[in-house]
Amino acid sequence: MNILISNDDGYLAPGLHALFEALSDFANITVVAPDSNRSGASNALTLDRPLFVEQASSGFYYVNGTPADCVHIALTSLMTVKPDLVVSGINQGQNLADDTLYSGTVAAATEGYLFGVPAIAFSQVDKGWSHLDASAQVAANLVKRGFAELGQRYLLNVNIPNLPLNQIAGIRKTRLGKRHVSEPVIQMTDPKGKSMYWIGPPGGADDGGMGTDFEAVSGRYVSVTPLQIDLTHFGQLKDLELESL
Repeated sequence: MNILISNDDGYLAPGLHALFEALSDFANITVVAPDSNRSGASNALTLDRPLFVEQASSGFYYVNGTPADCVHIALTSLMTVKPDLVVSGINQGQNLADDTLYSGTVAAATEGYLFGVPAIAFSQVDKGWSHLDASAQVAANLVKRGFAELGQRYLLNVNIPNLPLNQIAGIRKTRLGKRHVSEPVIQMTDPKGKSMYWIGPPGGADDGGMGTDFEAVSGRYVSVTPLQIDLTHFGQLKDLELESL
């Protein structure tokens, strides 16, 4: 099995190395990741400057670009054989509900999916990398599972509680929940008196009801959510009325 791994925390991130070690036991791994933290980059591709690929002593490739850049370059230039799977993570912190729209972790997996490769994004629910070994084992078990029932092309978003393996309650298939509106930006003043802004924290769960990813992880379950890319609002498409030009 040939697997491409990327992430958005950068090629030095502990989550990336833990995932590499766990999957290397049974697969041929290529790692192409950003040169630094690119959290929140979403699906952005870098089009305004050239990108450069370097190789670390670990053998990992790193790129001065976004997670989507990394997977795009890997699939179109670096890899001579199309991988069987693209895996992203393990991210430091949850990617639940609306987070999937902003997440660089999910974006790396999405880029693989857009190239016709099945893909899985892995995140730990809490920051700090606690019980990373257990999360890596969960990720390896899910990769081995194969998900043949989903066909040859799928995109899964997986969130893993930061717990020892024997304290994780199990695995649940889930739908995305919904967050409240994000907190306001944090405004500060620099030493020259110029206003500067930090994006505030995300909102809490608005829809965290039965069957959501929020509900699953709050109950110490691993959440597995199948994602799709078509953003068409078919209900409004049916009702939309347009006059002729």
